[in-house]
Amino acid sequence: MRKMSHIAWNQLTNTFTFDSYKSFVHDLVAQRKTSGPDQREDLIHYTELNARRMKRIEKTTILSEELKHQLARIQEPMTWVLISEAWCGDAAQIVPVLGIMAQQNTNIDLKIILRDEHLDIMDQYLTNGGRSIPKLICLDAEHQELFVWGPRPASIQQVVNDTKAEGITDHAVLVERIQYAYNEDHTLSIQQEISELLAQLNK
Repeated sequence: MRKMSHIAWNQLTNTFTFDSYKSFVHDLVAQRKTSGPDQREDLIHYTELNARRMKRIEKTTILSEELKHQLARIQEPMTWVLISEAWCGDAAQIVPVLGIMAQQNTNIDLKIILRDEHLDIMDQYLTNGGRSIPKLICLDAEHQELFVWGPRPASIQQVVNDTKAEGITDHAVLVERIQYAYNEDHTLSIQQEISELLAQLNK
């Protein structure tokens, strides 16, 4: 059953298309900045890494035939609101894939927003009480929620869970394991998960 959202989606400000988001991140790198109010050196460094990752992932991602089939079946306009930030490692892995998906069907209107500029929206979509990103909210033409996805595929989340279960608290180790898992996954997990969600809508 579709959930009616009380958020005024038609009043969203400062939204990006996939192309304008890429340009935004590129400009941040050129200025040695990051998105959001926190301009820490480590976040600026992550933004530089993420710009390269997004470019590589966009270039190498090949959508599965099943996913392309489900995307092609979308007959009615829908809006994909994607919450992101330039410094977020998971977002760098996910935004390009969702951007490529949205390009497959003109009925999909992808709007990327920055988390820290839209905390009123972010706080409606917390993950275990936290403001984890990226988060995708899929809406129909009347702005009813069709599905919500994120912040990462289940297979990648399992890596996080396993690392924490081992008692490892070193953030660098966790980041390295997550990055390795994404590299080994080749975007297949997110493709499968989005394909399954679309298949439910297309029934």
